Amino acid sequence: MATVYRVLTQFESAGLVIRHHFEGGNSVFELNSGDHHDHIVCVQCGRVEEFRDETIERLQNEIAHSKGFELTDHSLCLYGVCSGCQSNPAEEA
Repeated sequence: MATVYRVLTQFESAGLVIRHHFEGGNSVFELNSGDHHDHIVCVQCGRVEEFRDETIERLQNEIAHSKGFELTDHSLCLYGVCSGCQSNPAEEA
């Protein structure tokens, strides 16, 4: 397992993968495809879903501009309970 993490860290240094750190100590590596997306994380099982929403992107830019900023990057992570955990509330991770 240590070898896997060592290789992933090397890939991260080379820009091939991106590591996302989420609350609760979860980290997820994903390929660096160059496209932007945000995440929603289940607080019970740790499942991570990617999403992109044009309205959220537009609003973030509008907020930045209203505060006198030019937005260069951002990170948005939503937390909730996924449909699987809602269906099986006794099965927590």
